[in-house]
Amino acid sequence: MKIKKILVSQPKPSSEKSPYFDLERKYGVEVVFRPFIKIEGLTSREFRQSKIPITNHTAVIFTARTAVDHYFRLCKELRFNVPDTMKYFCVSETIAHYLQKYIIYRKRKIFYSETGHAEALLPLLAKHNKETYIYPISDVHDQKLHIPEDGSIKFTKAIMYRTVSNVIRNDEEFDYDMIILFTPSGVKSLMQSFPNFKQGNIAIGAMGNKTIVELKNNGLRLDLTTSPKAPSIAAAMDQYIKEHLDDPEEERIVQERFSDDNKPKPEPKPEPKTEIKPEQPKVEAKKAPAKKAPAAKKAPAKKAVTKKAATAKKTTKKAEK
Repeated sequence: MKIKKILVSQPKPSSEKSPYFDLERKYGVEVVFRPFIKIEGLTSREFRQSKIPITNHTAVIFTARTAVDHYFRLCKELRFNVPDTMKYFCVSETIAHYLQKYIIYRKRKIFYSETGHAEALLPLLAKHNKETYIYPISDVHDQKLHIPEDGSIKFTKAIMYRTVSNVIRNDEEFDYDMIILFTPSGVKSLMQSFPNFKQGNIAIGAMGNKTIVELKNNGLRLDLTTSPKAPSIAAAMDQYIKEHLDDPEEERIVQERFSDDNKPKPEPKPEPKTEIKPEQPKVEAKKAPAKKAPAAKKAPAKKAVTKKAATAKKTTKKAEK
């Protein structure tokens, strides 16, 4: 497929001298920079749960500028004033100079690898073996620095930030002919945005063995990566675009944003409202109290005539005669 639009899953370079811009000028392609992952710092409350006391350490190991930012941020939130005696060991000179953002560079003890490789930092750590090091890292990180755990170097790995997916929103266009991925997390983020991703004629480039393994585990095809002939991913892109210049244009695949299971169900249309008059409470007619019939007057009861009275009456009648 002829390449016209490329998605590079990284932030846009600050310098105009980037090889990606050279590709745009050379082949007339459009390169869009859109990170698939983003970094979030742990809150001070979350960091306290790890029960790692920053105050117990006399030196810091930095392998990334992100680690520098989150170390000093957490120190501020935890109200820990970094002492002037703190020593800093950096994997490269670039990271060492980045410390100027937070400290006075010339007044601090700063060490860095002369070659820019992590392994070259180990002899410096071993030389200062009386220090207690804190090593700020992400929750998902590559082992750039393999510090021996035999006790010869006292260090503590401290998770201070985490990598989360920067999911592609439903209102974002996704009409790319080529996608370039750099981390396993980037592959996961792509599959999270499109659970039913169909690669078809989309060319996918990946950098790093772990990224390639994650790509294949998700059933995706690897079309380009670094090689002796193309030592950088930009060089691999250049080589691939050149090889497909004469390819016919093909229709781009429209990706489904949701899987069938997760697809949001349309909301039911509201039925027209009909006015319902409130029911009037039934009032029962009060029945007039029934008139009582006048009680019949009872005739006075005749007094019973005793035997003595009857005998007396008879005697009186006889005397009269």
